[in-house]
Amino acid sequence: MTATNLLSDIAIADMSTVIFGPYCTQTLADMGADIVKIEPAGGDDFRNVGRPARTKHMGACHMTLNRGKRSVVWDLKSDLGREAVRRLIARSDVFIHNIRPDAVARLGLTFEDVKAIRPDIVYVHCLGFGPDGPYAGRPAYDDLIQGLSGVTSLLPRVDGNERPRFLPTAIADKVSGLHAAYATLAALHHRDRTGEAVHVEVPMLECTTHFLLEEHFYEAVFDPPRGPYCYQRQVDPCRQPLQTADGWMIIAPYNDQRWVRLFQDVFAAPHELDDERLDDYRKRYFNMAYMMERVQHYLTTRTTADWLAILAEADIPAARCNDISELREDPHLRESGFFRRREHPTEGAYWETQAPVRFSAGQPRETRPAPHIGEHTDEVLAELGLKGKA
Repeated sequence: MTATNLLSDIAIADMSTVIFGPYCTQTLADMGADIVKIEPAGGDDFRNVGRPARTKHMGACHMTLNRGKRSVVWDLKSDLGREAVRRLIARSDVFIHNIRPDAVARLGLTFEDVKAIRPDIVYVHCLGFGPDGPYAGRPAYDDLIQGLSGVTSLLPRVDGNERPRFLPTAIADKVSGLHAAYATLAALHHRDRTGEAVHVEVPMLECTTHFLLEEHFYEAVFDPPRGPYCYQRQVDPCRQPLQTADGWMIIAPYNDQRWVRLFQDVFAAPHELDDERLDDYRKRYFNMAYMMERVQHYLTTRTTADWLAILAEADIPAARCNDISELREDPHLRESGFFRRREHPTEGAYWETQAPVRFSAGQPRETRPAPHIGEHTDEVLAELGLKGKA
């Protein structure tokens, strides 16, 4: 798991900020694309999330989301700044931003404006909402999209607490960022086949709703509905981590043969299956809450490590519940090299997650560390045949 040079011939002008667009371009940078991140004088706001190691505007989340990129600071109200952007676009394959339509029009960077500079540009617009509905043009943040897409309604279905709640991760931003990444690659493929410019719109609400409803449209997908929304297994209150003698773990027998083996062989408690609630596969399916209660009864007698060894021998899928602070010590992630300790030129030692996808083609490459604000301004201006303060 490492960065590759598969996209080393792709140049991207990136005016996106926070998580949505930067997660897309970080993914493309991991595959070798040359990303020039165009920032205002104060930098992308997300630079200041998390305390910096040593330097202002080098916050923890910036270290993760903006690796592999070069940073330039250009004042788009100045003649030099505007010319620099035009020249950068002229030599770029992709222009990506998350500026609202009215503001991008004032900057002279609409699709038509940019296509006039680079006739075969892939123009990726990271939006909050698609352009055809009443929300078009509104500002959007992860919290708002979690609410509108129905994400905040999921936890109440599991625990009975009626209060809507966020999932504690920027799921809308990151899901939309991945949609933007594959859309960019598809548009580049079309451009290469036809020579045409491609305007790509990636709306957060639609992306997140699409992602959520893959399983959670469930039986309401039919017209008329044949049942409720939400894949019931995912919102089943009894389908939760279970406690052992020293921690928590997940058991996922999944099919009925494994459930039977769990009671008969692992717990040595075949009598549990004589209970009228568990004496055939349909009853076991419909009485899952009771069956999980009986599983919990046995699990507290041994440690997590003991149960993992026993369940592996019985071919019953199981895993420990890692705390997020324990991930660097997970044996699989550690041995696979997923986490790598690196030295930043100014910020010192830090941990970097590796690109999770492997390719048999291409060559591994070193990603550049997250840049300081405007670190590459002079370098990129020189490449564009310009000089001065933009």
